[in-house]
Amino acid sequence: MTPQVVLTGQLVCASDAEVTAVLLHLPRHTELTRAESGCISFEVLRTDDPYVWQVDERFADASAFNIHQDRVAASEWGGATAGIERRYSICGAER
Repeated sequence: MTPQVVLTGQLVCASDAEVTAVLLHLPRHTELTRAESGCISFEVLRTDDPYVWQVDERFADASAFNIHQDRVAASEWGGATAGIERRYSICGAER
C-alpha cells in the first residue's frame, strides 16, 4: 500500500498586501486543489491571527502530491503567494 502524503502547518503573512493576495486567490486555489485526482482533503483556514492560516492537506500518494506541487508552482496562486512564509511539515512525500 502506498502511503498517503500529509502536509500540515501555517501560511504566515508579513503584510496587509500578502493578506490581500491570500484572500483574493485562495478560493480558486482551494477549488482547483480539491478537484485534483488524488486530493483526499484540503483545508486552509484563517486563525485568530489575521496574518496566519492553518493549512492541512492530504493526498493519496506521493505522485498525486508532486503533481499538485507542480501545478501550484505554475498557478496564479503560486505566483501571487510565492513570497509568503510557509511553515509546513510533510509526511510521506518523495521527490
